[in-house]
Amino acid sequence: MSDQGGRGERQLPGWARTALLVVLGLVVLGGLILAFRPSPVPVDSGEVTRGTMQVDVREDGRTQLLDRYTISAPIAGTLERVRWRPGDEVEAGEELLGLIPLPAPLLDARSRAQARAALEGARAGLEQARAREEAMEGAVVEAEQEVRRQRILLEESGGSPSAVERAEAALRSREAELRSARFAVQAAEQEVENARLLLERGTDGAGAERVVVRSPVAGRILRVMQESEAAVQPGSPVLEVGDMANLEVVADLLSADAIQVQPGQRAEIDRWGGEEVLQARVRRVEPSAFTRVSALGIEEQRVNVLLDLESAPTAGGGVLGDGFRVEARIVVWEADDVLRAPASAVFRDGDRWFAFQIVNGRAERVEVEVGRRSETHAQILSGLSAGDRVILYPGERIEDGVRVEARP
Repeated sequence: MSDQGGRGERQLPGWARTALLVVLGLVVLGGLILAFRPSPVPVDSGEVTRGTMQVDVREDGRTQLLDRYTISAPIAGTLERVRWRPGDEVEAGEELLGLIPLPAPLLDARSRAQARAALEGARAGLEQARAREEAMEGAVVEAEQEVRRQRILLEESGGSPSAVERAEAALRSREAELRSARFAVQAAEQEVENARLLLERGTDGAGAERVVVRSPVAGRILRVMQESEAAVQPGSPVLEVGDMANLEVVADLLSADAIQVQPGQRAEIDRWGGEEVLQARVRRVEPSAFTRVSALGIEEQRVNVLLDLESAPTAGGGVLGDGFRVEARIVVWEADDVLRAPASAVFRDGDRWFAFQIVNGRAERVEVEVGRRSETHAQILSGLSAGDRVILYPGERIEDGVRVEARP
């Protein structure tokens, strides 16, 4: 009787069973590794690009008139009711005030000498104002010639755009000084008229003849200090007149920021109440600083920077006035073809700069050389190339070699 039990299940050879156990062990081990493997750190990423970059200084500022004139009562008397209101336009020579003078006693010899000296002093002031006006006219001509010379040099490749900008800034500054000098001449002429009137009344004993005070300049009424009829003394302020076309912007910068600002640099005026951005240009950086206490109680050294407006609000965009709050953005450096990275991607470690570059799904710490920096970008001089992906705002979990996953 033959043994049929050998027809049962065939057993695998020993080596096959061993190989199968090894495979199963590797599968289990791989599953455990995958199960306990740290997941990639989610990160925000940005790209290193080439393009235009600007470095600016931002600060609140205010508008102010280049020149203003306070209209005062030239003599003692009764001031008639003032019909002018703030915002009204006046022409040079137009009547502003009417005064009924008090009966004027004859001046004694000493008072008459004082009045005559005041008149001579006013005339001397007028001559000085006219001399300054002539000097400013010559300075404007020289500045115009310098602008033409720099433009010719630039066209012939012998100059630089920055030299043209400086020459144009100097021209604008001289033009502003000329407008101010002409305003001073008109004001000095009015002072002479007031002093002459006072001397004549004290000499001939003129009585209640009405005295008219006229506007020395064309402009707008800024303020009315005395509106109702009242008795006034000589020198009592009544009105303030100014030319609204001669507005400038004053921005008080931190002294550390003001060092970067130069006359002729471009600026933008924003948040003044209208939707458009107004163009401006730096005219002057004052040489002296002053101390101002911040809202946090910290003493800060501030420097006034004067800006000339180059564009006015268009129709329907509102009207800027004297003392309006604005925000000034002064461009202290700009270039067209710059290798730049997001500013939040670079960080300092000691005296060196670094960034985390994303390479094959891992963070790779690279040292970079940083040039200029703005609020949004940092100029990269070496260490990265255009198209590289970098991690924004790297936190404590980001280390060299750690796996990362960019958020969509």
